[in-house]
Amino acid sequence: MRRLVTAIVLVCVTNVAGWSQVVNYDESKVGPYTLEDPLRFVNGKKVKNLRDWAQRRQEILDIFQHEVYGQIPPRCDIFLELKEQGVTLAGFGLRRQVRMWFRADKSGPFIDWLIVTPRHARGPVPSVMLLNYSGNHTILSDEAILITDSRDVPYQHSRDTKARGFYADPNQPTYYPVSMILARGYAFVTACYADVSPDPDPVSEAVQDQYAYQRCFDLWPPRDPSRDDNTTSLGAWAWGLMRGMDMIERDSLLDAGRVVLTGSSRLGKAALIAAAYDERFPVVVPNQTGSGGTPLAKRRFGANITTESKNFTHWYCRAYRKYAGHEDQMPFDQHLLLACVAPRAMLVEGFDEPWFDTKGEFLALQATSPVWEKFARAGLPRVAWPDDYDTSAIGPRLGYVRRTEKHGHAACDWVWMLRFADGVFSGR
Repeated sequence: MRRLVTAIVLVCVTNVAGWSQVVNYDESKVGPYTLEDPLRFVNGKKVKNLRDWAQRRQEILDIFQHEVYGQIPPRCDIFLELKEQGVTLAGFGLRRQVRMWFRADKSGPFIDWLIVTPRHARGPVPSVMLLNYSGNHTILSDEAILITDSRDVPYQHSRDTKARGFYADPNQPTYYPVSMILARGYAFVTACYADVSPDPDPVSEAVQDQYAYQRCFDLWPPRDPSRDDNTTSLGAWAWGLMRGMDMIERDSLLDAGRVVLTGSSRLGKAALIAAAYDERFPVVVPNQTGSGGTPLAKRRFGANITTESKNFTHWYCRAYRKYAGHEDQMPFDQHLLLACVAPRAMLVEGFDEPWFDTKGEFLALQATSPVWEKFARAGLPRVAWPDDYDTSAIGPRLGYVRRTEKHGHAACDWVWMLRFADGVFSGR
């Protein structure tokens, strides 16, 4: 079902267009590095107030558009079509299936959203929003959930009816406990990421170029081969989440001021990017993002720029490749992207597998914490790198937690996430 990067974890040496770099799993081999101050402009000027921070934040976002994720597509009109609705989850949920078009004549690309709200709620409710991997029908066993017709594009949804409800099984590494989420008073909002951009597994750059830049890429000007910062799949998936927020803002059953944005692995990266660029997301919970997400790149620990650039050429812009094996020359690192969420709330959920460098995530949060301390009055708790399942590093606005077992959204991740969001939304 879900396509993981497990096979890549076994790679010891990579070679991309002449680059080679050993994948390091030894902390003693992490060399010295310097991290840029998120509260200091590139020209050396210090950030003194929120007005300065807005300018510094934009400076950082421009860096990541030019150097890592490519240009984030602009906001556009959306046109919503209710395809189906009904009662689900033993009567406790209201199911709605909404097709999002981007042209008034309902031609071209679309995104199919599944929205499940607590049926007996009074007034607008908070929601959890994410992109899923294999289609909305894999979220619940409900046979009324449509299987999107995607025969025109390979590397798209799972169209196997046997996959219905696959992620409703708590025995799977990724588990969506929608009933529990509804019982906590939250709605669940999701769409398949391949509606936005198909995602070929590591095969070749030619195949990725052939298939990835379809679907919503048809809405934007053709890719310019002379540019090193063309829009990437990660940027497109983040854009799709932003359009999901546009939809939530129009929905009378959902409270747009109480949205928890999440995603796991590559879609954790996409959630982080969306929250960094779009200040409408009050809470973001990136789950097990790996390299190119929350960990520091300059540590060169586990997955790195070389492995990412080799295996996922459609995730990052061409400019990013120049730092493969030369991370020490980067004038930025991921802690700066994390800072762009401040002073909103963020919980990073790590995975205790060396490939994902969860210690690098914690160090990135420590480096970005001064921004929260300055503008949200509370940063990352001042504790040592916590053990698995130790929640002492979860503060009221910025937090970190890690666990063992397998890669994906597990039940404990959802408990930590919703407990954190409850605190944020209640003002605790």
